[in-house]
Amino acid sequence: MTKSPDTPAPCPGMGDHHNHSEEHVGQLWGRVPVPELVVTCEPCGTQHDPHGRSHHPDDESICSDSGLSGSPASSLALRKLSNASSIGLSPASSFEDCEEEFMGYGDYNQTRDGGLCPGEPITTDSWKKSKIMVNWSPSSVPVKKRSPWVQVVGHAGNFQTDSDGRLLKKYCECEQLCFLQLMSDSLRPFVPTYYGVTQRDEQDYNLMDDLLADFDSPCIMDCKMGSRTYLEEELKKARESPQPRKDMYEKMIAVDPNAPSAEERARQAVLKTRYMQWRETLSSTATLGFRIEGIKKSDGNCNTNFKRTKYKDEVVQALEDFVDNNMLILKSYQQRLKELRTVLENSDFFKAHEVVGSSLLFVHDQTGKAGIWMIDFGKTVPMTSPLTLDHRTPWVEGNREDGYLWGLDNFIDILSNMIQEN
Repeated sequence: MTKSPDTPAPCPGMGDHHNHSEEHVGQLWGRVPVPELVVTCEPCGTQHDPHGRSHHPDDESICSDSGLSGSPASSLALRKLSNASSIGLSPASSFEDCEEEFMGYGDYNQTRDGGLCPGEPITTDSWKKSKIMVNWSPSSVPVKKRSPWVQVVGHAGNFQTDSDGRLLKKYCECEQLCFLQLMSDSLRPFVPTYYGVTQRDEQDYNLMDDLLADFDSPCIMDCKMGSRTYLEEELKKARESPQPRKDMYEKMIAVDPNAPSAEERARQAVLKTRYMQWRETLSSTATLGFRIEGIKKSDGNCNTNFKRTKYKDEVVQALEDFVDNNMLILKSYQQRLKELRTVLENSDFFKAHEVVGSSLLFVHDQTGKAGIWMIDFGKTVPMTSPLTLDHRTPWVEGNREDGYLWGLDNFIDILSNMIQEN
């Protein structure tokens, strides 16, 4: 089991987190980073609230790329995409786009007593009790020509890019802690390389690679993994203040007018706990342990209308469209997922964390190049030592199982059947 440090993370539900030896920092600096990430979003799916409703105080968290911290199409509360260089979609449909974040981490403005060399990947030891501030200048490496950004959906302001194309994602301490540990874990090849914290216009950002930089006009798909997209801590907090929510009722009837009970309809409000559990029944999150958040094709067309995609045949149809029935691409994805599964089953980080609201980013282009990476760790929280998770046991409140590997098993089986049938 991994060892917990002395300083607990201030994020709700964080518990203990890992610590590592200082020697890892130097070992990792010389490694070649995985392809870089970028962000943006716009035309193909931006949705606006037709009722002009204002957001509830806990509506959006900077810790998650999803506007709802893991609701039906949680990710993408702004991931900006470019045709050739940007982070994945994690798009959300009109339903998901108006969803909310329940964690309410807020912003953190702490003192900084440390730093790293410009552009160096970092590990947990560099963090200690304060955030890492990376003071860096543009790289001397030639920058690839970038296509215009296309907004998919989400709230502006969570992401920026810098002159070398790296992604600046609005600072979230929970996500930072995950990246620091992942840089020393066996999962490192499956996540974007992390470079610490930088600042722009007095706002702190986590700095990481652009995963699309090495692709030419890529096709991109974001899949939210796991059998639930809310933390147990969220249910607990919601029960402590069981206040009927009119805004959630409106979101519910916008998707399914028949969903509210007679009592809920009479008061035109629903409890947060009821809403969080209801929204998971809409998609394949409940039936397969994963769901498609959005797809962007190489021609720029985006589809984020997957909030009711629930069954295998519907998922298969979406996947066939995503790869244009290219079996070579499908086989590449199948092989990458099998490799990821093997690493996950042996990862110290994975065993010791409740992984909720995290996505797999699928990317391929017309050259046949394909890759898959894990992204979005704003709701990935550590277990209290010595507890671990197997990520396949069905979730019962209290066991904190997230169904990540159950979903991954189902995903691999679907791809295998598609390949066999063709």
